[in-house]
Amino acid sequence: MTSKAPIPFSDPPALMGLPSPYFTPSHLQWAKAIRPFITSNLHSLAVESEQSPTATVPESVFSTFANHHMLIPALPAPLPAAWLKKLGIHTLLGGLKVEDFDSLHGYIYSDEMVRSGLAGPPGSLTTGIAFGLPLILKFGSPTLQEKIVPDILLGRKRICIAITEPEAGSDVAGIVTTAKKSPDGQHYIINGTKKWITNGIWSDYASMAVRTGPPGSGAAGISLLVVPLKNYPGVNMRRLKVAGQISAGTTFIELDDVQVPVENLIGKENHGMKYIMTNFNHERLAVATGTTRQARVALSAAFEYVMKREAFGKPLVEQPVVRHRLAKAGALLESLTAWVEHFAYWMTRLPAEEADVKLGGMTALLKAQAGIVFRECADTAVLLFGGNGFTTTGQGMVAEMLYREVPGTRIPGGSEDVLLDLAVRQLLKIYKVQTKMLEDGKAAKL
Repeated sequence: MTSKAPIPFSDPPALMGLPSPYFTPSHLQWAKAIRPFITSNLHSLAVESEQSPTATVPESVFSTFANHHMLIPALPAPLPAAWLKKLGIHTLLGGLKVEDFDSLHGYIYSDEMVRSGLAGPPGSLTTGIAFGLPLILKFGSPTLQEKIVPDILLGRKRICIAITEPEAGSDVAGIVTTAKKSPDGQHYIINGTKKWITNGIWSDYASMAVRTGPPGSGAAGISLLVVPLKNYPGVNMRRLKVAGQISAGTTFIELDDVQVPVENLIGKENHGMKYIMTNFNHERLAVATGTTRQARVALSAAFEYVMKREAFGKPLVEQPVVRHRLAKAGALLESLTAWVEHFAYWMTRLPAEEADVKLGGMTALLKAQAGIVFRECADTAVLLFGGNGFTTTGQGMVAEMLYREVPGTRIPGGSEDVLLDLAVRQLLKIYKVQTKMLEDGKAAKL
């Protein structure tokens, strides 16, 4: 039995023993089952991995997670139960049946994976399977799936998602990497570059966005291909130096006349943008969940510090201005947590096709708000730690490290300003469609 009560703000309310309208006994049992495993096998190495000269999580960690099927919960719900059972995987940790896994289980997993506060170590394990594999599972041909899916689900090979380019970040329709068919029609010949590709340096494959349409075709000319990476002719990769999430393996990829079989096309040619958009709800919910946990780690660390740090003859927490800062950040944090949990609940209740339409704008807003709240909590932590929060070692190290990670949550997956604008445009679009349907005497159902 622990001799200390939990630090305020250190866990979501449901995991602090408060009742929740969303979590069933299955969800709470899942949280209880996975926390010791993740803490022992990942979080105990998180700081060391992030700060080591190579900034790399040991390969044994990936193997351990793969062998215990703990990469699979990074996938969107529902899990590909047919594929998993075909591979002999019927349950996850704690006895959770793969067919019973829902978006709230996924939320808990994403939250627990970032419980160290650092997004790099868990990102090094799961970003590829979380966002690169679903596109193949949803739209890939049976032949392509047979070729790729088993090795990824079992952790024998790794995958990433490669969309962003030096000149096309949040503007996905602006990508210029080309894929042109060979004269015999048997291959796509790929030329271009990809930048800021998480996990790329370790990946055997990429689910890659390429331009198959003519220049100027915008979103209508984008396709998705499974492109081999490691040791593949014409592919050159190097790691990029970034300020935070260093161990996630951010990569620059150069593609020089790379030949990929036409069978590696995901879905139909020039339909890639539509496919990419179906990934956004899961991606942005996962990012918002991890970002919310990072904000929680920053704020609870600051709370713990000000209870023991003395200044002007008394603990810092006795100073009204300190309590005010904690209260302001805490209110934002718990409001965000309630919204993230509610969003995960929506995902358990809406069919995927309906969620893609109705929640597209809201998930953009959610991801943007998570970054805004994290910034507030990280800033609060650094200020309350004082000089220690500006030091890369010692008791304020966590505040300093998290402060550097804030931009890495506000830019990837759609930058903050782009997503704020997108959210309103999407909501306006839905409103106009519903209004038109009502005016036409039809049921306003999307």
